[in-house]
Amino acid sequence: MFSQALQDIAKPSYLGILGELKRSGGLAIPELSSLLEMSYMGVKQHCIKLEELGYVKAWRVPRVQVGRPQKLYKLTKKADPLFPTGGVGLVLSLLEGVRMSFGDSAPEKLLYHYFEKERDLWLKAVRPGKSLVEKATRFADARTRSGHFCHCHYNVKEGFFIEEYHHPLHEVFVKYPNLMAMETRMMEQALGTQVDRDVRKGSHGVKCTIYRIGTLG
Repeated sequence: MFSQALQDIAKPSYLGILGELKRSGGLAIPELSSLLEMSYMGVKQHCIKLEELGYVKAWRVPRVQVGRPQKLYKLTKKADPLFPTGGVGLVLSLLEGVRMSFGDSAPEKLLYHYFEKERDLWLKAVRPGKSLVEKATRFADARTRSGHFCHCHYNVKEGFFIEEYHHPLHEVFVKYPNLMAMETRMMEQALGTQVDRDVRKGSHGVKCTIYRIGTLG
């Protein structure tokens, strides 16, 4: 199913639209046109095609003022395979078996070794970066390639941070919340600086995980 999905939406413009909808939760064509720097009609045609393929659906939000309701697009369940969850059901089942066989702390000990390996991969990815901003950007790119969905941002008030809208192991984190702190520590080791993790609304008003990079270099 995943390979079929990739065949359906192989165009970069399709991927751009799907990415912005994932990040925002729903957008109108004028907003997508502005974000993607594409023509209104171009975006409209792509959205119509993606709706025909079943990856997006349109719905109308009633306007406060007189006029037609605003038409927005959002992702459907068919788009879920584009943001993989890493076989979470199998992972949770295996971790429960480990817990029953070796005790309550066994799953987290096992996952600690997993995050150690992840840290080593992140270190390899960020090592060529000459500044912390470049390292953090390389880190975000590496996570995106591994099935996450994140973007780097900077503003004067908060500094440099990463917004993450999809985590393949989210359901595992819900079951084992201590893993959040464990993963964050591994991020700090890979980047060589403090990383503060928070869950709140991101730049597009949709709930996401924020990783704030402590010190820029």
